[in-house]
Amino acid sequence: MRRQPSHAGSLARFLSSAAVTAVLAAGLGGCQTMSDITGSLTASSPKAQAVPDDPHRAAEVYGERYRANPKDAEAALAYGQALRATGQRAQAAAVLEQATIAHSGNKALLAAYGRALADNGRAHSPANPDWRILSVQGTALDKMGKHEEARRYYATALKIVPEEPSVLSNLGLSYMLTRELPQAEETLRRAHSNPRADGRVRQNLALVVGLQGRFTEAETIAKGDLPADEASANVAYLREMLSRKDSPRNGGKTVPVAALNRPD
Repeated sequence: MRRQPSHAGSLARFLSSAAVTAVLAAGLGGCQTMSDITGSLTASSPKAQAVPDDPHRAAEVYGERYRANPKDAEAALAYGQALRATGQRAQAAAVLEQATIAHSGNKALLAAYGRALADNGRAHSPANPDWRILSVQGTALDKMGKHEEARRYYATALKIVPEEPSVLSNLGLSYMLTRELPQAEETLRRAHSNPRADGRVRQNLALVVGLQGRFTEAETIAKGDLPADEASANVAYLREMLSRKDSPRNGGKTVPVAALNRPD
């Protein structure tokens, strides 16, 4: 008998087949689960110490290593630092942003990301908070299961940039994680109504609508970014997943993080 895939794996397949791009990995391609939290970078690591003296060479070495495995925290940190040293500030910020989301407890990465943002004129401090970092911190807390604390970060970010779709999308997914699906839908509809919302917001909305059993509506929403046959296949798979006894609608205890939105 073929083994049935887990709920987390099923939803990961659904999201992947929907071509959803997460904040949380390099393309934050892919789906993150609540347990996908890695350790922090340590100063004593031999890999961290083997940084070439020439920053251009370091960018090449760690760039290759990072592209081979975007979840390698040490490579991401060293690559980001090398990019900063060679003046590639925007790229450094992008690499470090993705790394801080994938490794939510890594203070070294978060500090490096803050410095990279400062390089680009976006310093973050309690007196001068950056909404992008606040949103990143919120997603990190959601991954750790600290949803109420995460929502305080989103609320602060939204005071700076009211109705920012990427923040609203992350907030909506935070509600999804605690199975507050009507609240998740309302928040994602606010995000989707913003002209600056991207395809990730639409697919997240389709997911939350589908999780409530409104499959036809979810398919209609998903078709805004996907070919009709792919949208239909995704919703059919979601319907199958929800029919299993381990689904959130039937008392399941695990709902993985879906496609969180990286601020542009």
